[in-house]
Amino acid sequence: MKNINIDEMLDKALEARKLAYTPYSNFKVGACILLSNGNYICGSNVENASYGLTSCAERNTLFQTYNLGYNKNDIKALLIVGDTEGPCSPCGACRQVISELTDNDMPIILANLKREYVILKINDLLPYSFTKDDLDV
Repeated sequence: MKNINIDEMLDKALEARKLAYTPYSNFKVGACILLSNGNYICGSNVENASYGLTSCAERNTLFQTYNLGYNKNDIKALLIVGDTEGPCSPCGACRQVISELTDNDMPIILANLKREYVILKINDLLPYSFTKDDLDV
């Protein structure tokens, strides 16, 4: 992956992970987006006593990216890190949001605290995703 420093992205996601608000599960997740201009946008998960209202790190980071005026053309890579045995995988809701807000060929780096990682694309994580093409618009 040309011009993508995974170690730097992982360091930034680990720092963001420290800011996670997880009083119920204590499952902290950090995410980092690399933009095509070389800047990074990072975020963490924020829990709620009503678990359905919890917002995952990767969704928070993607939404923040769009709120700062960027779009899928600006996103070069996404890294997600959590305290898991193998690389931390996004939930189904996050997979759908990633599918909507990023390009199909964008690298998604799943990592854990041992700095083990895999690099996938959204079609690996969510084959047959529901897209705008499925809407009768």
